[in-house]
Amino acid sequence: MASYRSGESRTYIDHLAHWLNWKKFIFLLVLTVFLVTILFPFYWMVASSFKTYAEIGGRHPVYIPSALRWDAYDELFDPKNPSYWDFGRNVINSIRVAVPTSLIAVILSTLGAYAIARLRFKGKETLLNSILIVYLFPGILLIIPLFAMLAQIGAKLGFEVQDNLNILVLTYLAQTLPVALYMLTNYFRTIPEEIEQAGLIDGCSRFSVIWRITMPLSIPALVSVALYTFMIAWNEFLYALVFLNSRSKFTMPIQINTIFNSPTPRPHVVMAASTIMTIPVIILFLALERFLEEGLSAGGVKG
Repeated sequence: MASYRSGESRTYIDHLAHWLNWKKFIFLLVLTVFLVTILFPFYWMVASSFKTYAEIGGRHPVYIPSALRWDAYDELFDPKNPSYWDFGRNVINSIRVAVPTSLIAVILSTLGAYAIARLRFKGKETLLNSILIVYLFPGILLIIPLFAMLAQIGAKLGFEVQDNLNILVLTYLAQTLPVALYMLTNYFRTIPEEIEQAGLIDGCSRFSVIWRITMPLSIPALVSVALYTFMIAWNEFLYALVFLNSRSKFTMPIQINTIFNSPTPRPHVVMAASTIMTIPVIILFLALERFLEEGLSAGGVKG
């Protein structure tokens, strides 16, 4: 390593050479490869939404679009466009499905996980393990019996199963509740029972203890569960494809599939719709990253 006299000025290269060693070089190289692998597909999706069909389908890849063309976004949202897809309706449908799924999953899993973590009853561990086993089954195995069951219930109670976004929310809860229960149960067990016992001694009811003590201490876990269930409902394709037939009820994944399979190839429109579908999840993840890090690690006890 080169030595320098006191007061001798160093260039940027000199500072870098003094700081860098083999361990740091290998770490930076691996980190760069990892970031490029993660970020490049997202960049390609966003960039392709501004390209022409010739630029996307050409023999040589075009990494930077020649201009920022908004034609694909006009097709999705501008009613005056001859190829209008009314994608705004699909965004609203996805919100109508994903937000209730997330909220209901958090509420039900909070009550269920608290009962498993705190109350004493026979078969508690068996119940928790059975719930988790249900989550291990692929969704495609559950969709046929679930559809048949809901169809029979709908015939008796007088509601339609097809094109019913509320029914779609129920099917998503069947997929998200098991893992939400398991995550929250493990987190609630890290909270000292003495804190809740003090609340009960002070005259709080069990629901008051959950609302005033347990939930404030479990905000990271609750945020993690909410975002996890939101992402599942936001991106889900298979159940929406089976339960939704009307285009006015399509969620974003179904409409993107429809655009992709249209007679006229429209890859730039598919990329634009995919970008719109991806950005809200990224924003939520970045905004709630602090809570996610604590919640997913079932962090330490707060005193």
